[in-house]
Amino acid sequence: MEVQQRLYDVDSFWEFVHRPENADKQLELIDGEIIEMPAPGEEHGYLAGEFYHHFRLFDPERKMGVPTVESGYYTLDDRYTVLAPDAAFRLRDRADAPLNKRWASAMPDIAVEIKSPNDSMAKMRRKAEIYLRHGAGLVWIVIPDKQAVEVCRLDENGDIQTEFIDAEGSLSGEDILPGFELKLTRLFP
Repeated sequence: MEVQQRLYDVDSFWEFVHRPENADKQLELIDGEIIEMPAPGEEHGYLAGEFYHHFRLFDPERKMGVPTVESGYYTLDDRYTVLAPDAAFRLRDRADAPLNKRWASAMPDIAVEIKSPNDSMAKMRRKAEIYLRHGAGLVWIVIPDKQAVEVCRLDENGDIQTEFIDAEGSLSGEDILPGFELKLTRLFP
């Protein structure tokens, strides 16, 4: 007899993560499958906080949008995927008002994923593709051991384009956050 694995959707996943036995777990949902992630290390948490801090400094009144840390995002056209970027920014016109008590119902405009030691770049790029295919404009994959960031975006043909920014470079908000610039030396002093 074949055992079928249960596929979770946004609603059943919400119920699952809020069970007492899952309270301290970090979970995401990709294509209906629950993925458990180990708790991030101190450097990881510091970097996520820095991105949030710089988003807030750039837009202190949150007139342009909403920055978040470790918040869940999904899209209405894919109720089987919930991602929790380490940091994110969603433009005001795409943000829910008032903010959701549950997960945000659209992917962020900028998603920041910080590579943990056990993450492969293939895994990180797969998540970047999910964000981009579901409405994100930029994904920044932070690679702490290289003090670098891989910037991912879709080109005019819908293909994923990547750009490697080393420790001497800067991240740009491009057309999503015009004027936003973050020198990597601010992240990796």
